[in-house]
Amino acid sequence: MIGPHHSNSLYAILHVLKRAFIPDARKLEAQLDEQMNSYRKVVSTKVTTKNDTLENDIESGIDRLLKQLQQVNLQMQAWVSSGGSEMVSHTLTRHQEILQDLTQEFYRLRSSLRAKQEHASLLEDFREFDRTRLDLEEGVGSPEQALLKEHASISRSTGQVHNNDRRGI
Repeated sequence: MIGPHHSNSLYAILHVLKRAFIPDARKLEAQLDEQMNSYRKVVSTKVTTKNDTLENDIESGIDRLLKQLQQVNLQMQAWVSSGGSEMVSHTLTRHQEILQDLTQEFYRLRSSLRAKQEHASLLEDFREFDRTRLDLEEGVGSPEQALLKEHASISRSTGQVHNNDRRGI
């Protein structure tokens, strides 16, 4: 049988979760859903080789919201650890699963976007190489100009590799 003290502490935990953490978690999850929908659209329509401001803003916004949701989940975990019921534990587990699902989807989308950018970059490099080769075959420009074009193409490729390294791709 549950004593009155245990019942009061369980009520206090439920009260704190319902008043503080659960609304915060739901609000953050809704914001993340909205941001993820925007990000999905960017990923599905993006074909350029560069990151743009919108993409960077959405990514940093999602990162920030994921961290905030993780903090709320950690706070809920601390409260549940201090003596929660099966229902409280189930609520926490559900919010942890939502966070995990959103995080995995974000990483998957970001990886897909980076792969598209890399593909577009490689195609652009190939087109540039092909134009340079045609110019040489047709005798357009001097050999020095052809070397300068090739050097510029290599520099662009190297710069993209360095940018990808900095982003952890």
